[in-house]
Amino acid sequence: MSDDSKKLDNVISINQEQVKEHLGEIVRSTVEETLNGLLDAEADRLCNAKRYERSAERVDTRAGSYSRGLETKAGKMTLKVPKLRKLTFETAIIERYRRRESSVEEALVQMYLAGVSVRRVEDITEVLWGSRVSPSTVSDLNKKIYKRIEKWRTRPLNGEHPYVYLDGLYLKRSWGGEVQNVAVLVAFGVNGDGYREILGVCEGAKEDKASWLSFLRDLRVRGLSGTRLFISDKCLGLVEAIGECYPESRWQRCVVHFYRNVLSVVPKGRVRQVATMLKAIHAQEDGKEAARKAKSVISKLKAMRLKKAAEIVSEGIEETFTYYRFPREHWRRIRTNNPMERIMREIRRRTRVVGAFPDGESALMLVAARLRHIAGTKWSSRRYLDVSMLKEVDEELKAG
Repeated sequence: MSDDSKKLDNVISINQEQVKEHLGEIVRSTVEETLNGLLDAEADRLCNAKRYERSAERVDTRAGSYSRGLETKAGKMTLKVPKLRKLTFETAIIERYRRRESSVEEALVQMYLAGVSVRRVEDITEVLWGSRVSPSTVSDLNKKIYKRIEKWRTRPLNGEHPYVYLDGLYLKRSWGGEVQNVAVLVAFGVNGDGYREILGVCEGAKEDKASWLSFLRDLRVRGLSGTRLFISDKCLGLVEAIGECYPESRWQRCVVHFYRNVLSVVPKGRVRQVATMLKAIHAQEDGKEAARKAKSVISKLKAMRLKKAAEIVSEGIEETFTYYRFPREHWRRIRTNNPMERIMREIRRRTRVVGAFPDGESALMLVAARLRHIAGTKWSSRRYLDVSMLKEVDEELKAG
């Protein structure tokens, strides 16, 4: 080969790595530009006018923007999220990417816990991420995901949470060749803007006072404050733990769980009649009328020779009246723990396929992954309650 040919080869040589890096940056910047364009378009739609446009139809104006990082498949983006002067700017763009990321994480965690082979995991990750990864990479990715979920689980809690819902569930784990129960405790709250937020999840030896006390103390250390009301079933030791950690707060016993406790000692042929009587108690217009109705129901239960049911109502009915101290518009959503029950049903559905977990941490991570996924859906982006109504009752609550 001549010297001229060698020179020509050097002239047209291409650095593949630089090209790949350059193309990656072009893709990243293009996606970033597109997402920011979509955010601006959503802001224009909410304002009913484009930026700087003057028209009679305009309902709001821009108030600048703030930067927010977003991890995507194309790389890390910097989004400029618009701020409006009157309206609250809400976008589905960020939530959509967050949902995809969290669901992929959860899928990988669940594959490990369900005993899926490494080869099968490689096949699945190729579909999810677009490239085949090695077993060591899969293992490293799993550790990274666990670390990310743990960071979310232990994050600081900002602002006040007037209402907090608590519940726990038991999962199976292998221990010393035996299958034992492991308790997982969960809390979600309604924040100062009226939106629901997953507050925490932790492993407990069992649903007892020590476990609940440890959980509530952790929530307090992480910043849970301003809680006016805790809503839950009457779990063992839970009420005492709330009294120790949050003595300034009140507790609402779930009305539905209370009904179940009463009906468990009622003959099958009389369940419907007694259930109607119990519902009539909580259909009253205020706490005083509800207490008066409860006395009447207790007398009827005794007359029906349902002594045990009458005792349960007499001993526990007052614990179900706390919600009457709060705004009437909130009653339907704070007198039961049904909102939490729906979340727990979803967790049970997703953990049932695993069977027995290898350890408590594995159970905790999968539950946390599912909760993190729920937090990234419309569940947390829709206003749940108008908490501004609480200002009218704050003074009364302080007075006791």
